[in-house]
Amino acid sequence: MSLFAVPFHLATGSTQPYSMEDAMSRILVIDDDAEMRDMLKQTLSSAGYEVVLAKNGNQGLQLQQVQPADLVITDLLMPEKEGLETILEFRQDFPRVPVIAISGRASTGFFLHMAGRLGAVKTLEKPFQPKELLAAIEAILKTEAA
Repeated sequence: MSLFAVPFHLATGSTQPYSMEDAMSRILVIDDDAEMRDMLKQTLSSAGYEVVLAKNGNQGLQLQQVQPADLVITDLLMPEKEGLETILEFRQDFPRVPVIAISGRASTGFFLHMAGRLGAVKTLEKPFQPKELLAAIEAILKTEAA
């Protein structure tokens, strides 16, 4: 079983599963890797988030127009519109929507650093633990709500 397939309460160490009665935030996941998108969707859905999926930055920006997300998670190295350009456009068009940048390629350090400089509120290097991602999301959404 993949780490991303572990239910929220097991992945986080919580003794209680997430209650679907709690407020749901919508998260837009942008990643060209279908397997990664599916794993992120399963992890985030298990944690009680509504998840919208996009396979590239162009599609993600279009989806944000019609199904606005409370938070965006974007891969950095993708075809058509890569993550750094996507972050810049989100900062321009949707400045209040926080962005988490993820990447796992050899040159990841440089791209993650640049993502932070361009406006990503958090960067994570793949592979990361589900509870690391969920803790980052919770902290970001809590800060945004304050």
